[in-house]
Amino acid sequence: MDLALLRTFVTVHRAGSFTRAAALLGLSQPAVTGQIRTLERQLGRPLFLRQARGVTPTTIGDELAQRAAPHLDALVEIAETGLDEESGVRTLHLAGPPEFTSLRALPALTPLTAQGLALRTSFFGSPEETLEGLAAGHHDLAITTARPRGGLLTSTPLCDEEHVLIAAPRWAARLGHDVLREGQVVLEQLPVVEVHESLPLVSRYWATVFESQPAAAGTVIAPDLRAVLACTAAGAGLSVLPRYLCEGALERGEVVALLDPPVPPLRTYFLVVRTGTLTLPPVARAHEWLLRAAEEW
Repeated sequence: MDLALLRTFVTVHRAGSFTRAAALLGLSQPAVTGQIRTLERQLGRPLFLRQARGVTPTTIGDELAQRAAPHLDALVEIAETGLDEESGVRTLHLAGPPEFTSLRALPALTPLTAQGLALRTSFFGSPEETLEGLAAGHHDLAITTARPRGGLLTSTPLCDEEHVLIAAPRWAARLGHDVLREGQVVLEQLPVVEVHESLPLVSRYWATVFESQPAAAGTVIAPDLRAVLACTAAGAGLSVLPRYLCEGALERGEVVALLDPPVPPLRTYFLVVRTGTLTLPPVARAHEWLLRAAEEW
């Protein structure tokens, strides 16, 4: 049986779509369709049921994928690590949000470099961009705040981050106890520091705590949470940030938490891989290492 046909088959099985598989393989959709039809003729059985949106594997298709995918993944591993055999170094390509990846993921993975793992990192603010790059094979492992759908990617919850509403001490002193009594109204009188004009973090916080949307506009927009923290500490206004990122500033008194809601807003991070690639040693080691590190986060 032609390995190229099997590779196309496994890609379609994971992608759930001829169109998506064609993009991942760098082939035209008719070429992918033709290869699947050739494989179906060789086997004498249909492998997929064509639907309006994508394809669904038949029982035979699922069985073939289960048997063939691990062997194809092993061949890919041999091909990818062959270039590194002389140096004994294997490279892991990691993608994720810049702040979380820089401050948590990379320090947690650094000990693996002493075991022969090289790290290459790509930063993306958008979960969609991150997942698209992972699906296309540009990354081996991704950290996102969105759980992917379909069978092409496999996700595992990594950790939850608590969001905190903060401002510089002078703003907190000016507001006083009114924040606790009339929090929503009073806080909307402050300038806002955010990562985007749409105020994604502040809007999520308002929806969770006040069950409404903030009647505010961004005064300072900086596309990096570390810059948001610096501007907030300098007195630019209020912001909503993950506790792990602003905890040091809170302890030093550079910023103050304006509210302490009974149920703070949370956001979940996911570890995402292409389905089947956890059989590859570099991916498996990094995946396991991050999950263990996250127990302390």
